[in-house]
This record gives sequence, structure tokens and C-alpha cells, in this order.
Amino acid sequence: MPKKRILFVCLGNIIRSPLAENMFRHLAQQAGVGHHYEVDSAGIGAWHVGEPPDPRMVRVAAKHGLHYGGRARQFTLRDFDNFDLIIAMDLDNRAALMNKARCAEHEKKIHLLREFDSVGEADVSVPDPYYGGQDGFEEVYTIVERACRGLLEALEQEPVDEHLLS
Repeated sequence: MPKKRILFVCLGNIIRSPLAENMFRHLAQQAGVGHHYEVDSAGIGAWHVGEPPDPRMVRVAAKHGLHYGGRARQFTLRDFDNFDLIIAMDLDNRAALMNKARCAEHEKKIHLLREFDSVGEADVSVPDPYYGGQDGFEEVYTIVERACRGLLEALEQEPVDEHLLS
């Protein structure tokens, strides 16, 4: 069985999408299914390309036992061909991705992370804590963890939910 390739996307690829990438990887490994997935993250914009993840989010994640690094990169049109699922962090990111999609096949790959959140509505964004205080980073960590658990469960259910990969 080929690996499912998942790309998490936010605005700058320094807070939400790298957290989601590493959270999903961590949860999949904990569940013993890490070998089923290839995950990455990217940003809509190029403002932070090459930068490490935001240290405020890294500190919050480390406090919860999740340690990660990496470097920001910008989303490219090739990502539509290289990934099975493209998971946007918010409605604006989803709209930007839909505008970049060149065909229905690309559009079908785009989902919101909160579609897999057991709390709240599917059409809700993961808030961007960039300009806020510490509480915002804690809230984002909780939302991303919960939604990544839901995404992993949806992907691992038998049989695989085909709407996620079509």
C-alpha cells in the first residue's frame, strides 16, 4: 500500500502548519501507523521561507511533550501533484489554495483541518495566534491536536474513507 501524502498549509508556515505536520506525524507514530504517511507543511506566502518555526509555538508544544524543528517553505503548484490531501488551517488559506487549483482533481484534495475536529463546526478556522498572547498558542495547540487525532482516525478507519483521497 503506498503512503498517503498529506500537506498542511497556513499563511506563513511558521506556526499552525508546522505544528499540524509534526503533531500528525507524532500521533501516527504513537499509533504504530507512521509508516502509512508522508507529511509536510507549507505557507501560502513567502514571508518566512527558510525560517524555523515560531519559538512561541515550539515552546508550547514542548511543554506538552512534542518537540520539532524544520524550515518554512512556500506552497507550489507541484504540491497538488505530490500530495493526496492538502489541509488548510483556515478559510483564507483554503480560498487561496482553491484559487491556485487548476482542475477538479486538485480541488478535491483541499480540506480544512477543522473538518476533522470533534468539537465545533467543520467550516471553522484554526485561529492564527501570531499577534496574540500565550493563551492563543495554547488554544491552537489544543485545536490542532484534537483535529489531527480526528484526521488520523478518519484515514485509518476501515475501509478508508474514499472522499478523503479522491
